[in-house]
Amino acid sequence: MAKVSVKQAEQRLIKYALTFPEAVLDHPWGHDVVKVRGKMFATFGGEAGDPKEFSMSVKLPVSSEMALTLSWVEPTGYGLGKSGWVTARIKAGRDFDLDTMKGWVGQSYRAVAPKLIVKTLGS
Repeated sequence: MAKVSVKQAEQRLIKYALTFPEAVLDHPWGHDVVKVRGKMFATFGGEAGDPKEFSMSVKLPVSSEMALTLSWVEPTGYGLGKSGWVTARIKAGRDFDLDTMKGWVGQSYRAVAPKLIVKTLGS
């Protein structure tokens, strides 16, 4: 478990998300969204906008059921939860595992990116 601020965690995960092929940062709706070929695969901030809360939404077709067993994870709104999107919300000062979050970002990228791009990543 890493002891980092909400902002540090968010910045580290955005930086990690941008390491994937063709990933770009966008700012619709007043928060950070990482996209591949125009399709979002990770959002940060959320509509609640509490600066003392970490918020990230990702598509987890493989592990959404497991993620949803965690008290700080819920199905993403706007009907996205039905297709495997989850939102993690963690209050400032609480420990959380950045490696798990990175794994979720990677899974979401693989779920959203075009198959030809995903193939370049290997396993």
